[in-house]
Amino acid sequence: MTADGANPGRASDVDQDAPVLVISQAAALAGMHPQTLRQYDRLGLVVPRRTPGRGRRYSLRDVAKLLEVQRLSHDEGINLAGIQRILALESQVERLERRIEALSARVEPGGRVFAAAASGDVVVVPRGRSVRRGVEEALRETLVEHGEARALVIWRPRPDDAGS
Repeated sequence: MTADGANPGRASDVDQDAPVLVISQAAALAGMHPQTLRQYDRLGLVVPRRTPGRGRRYSLRDVAKLLEVQRLSHDEGINLAGIQRILALESQVERLERRIEALSARVEPGGRVFAAAASGDVVVVPRGRSVRRGVEEALRETLVEHGEARALVIWRPRPDDAGS
């Protein structure tokens, strides 16, 4: 324990993505032969990072992935091509979930105003900012990104259109 109460040996304190394990260490942790890790690297299942001398360096996340490949192969009976597809889909889902989180964080529920430039870009005018000021800023950003803007459309529902 350190003075602040943290335990320096805890797994949560270790960078799971740090490429620190040589192939023999990663193989031992995963309970596999180093040649199996080389085959998985060639197939693209678990691709370690490389040192300048081209040596393989595995992270703890790579070891966890090796264990998952082993589980899918032995316990579920899935062949390597199927495992490769599963891992690719899981990676895609993770990327999409991160994208959804990023987009959700940018959008505040309720009171949103959208502005659309001639370029087709739609921007959100932040809540609490006047529409005119928000549109001016959005237009300025559009000009910076695209070099020109010819029109700007602002849509606001009218109270009498709410029932239509």
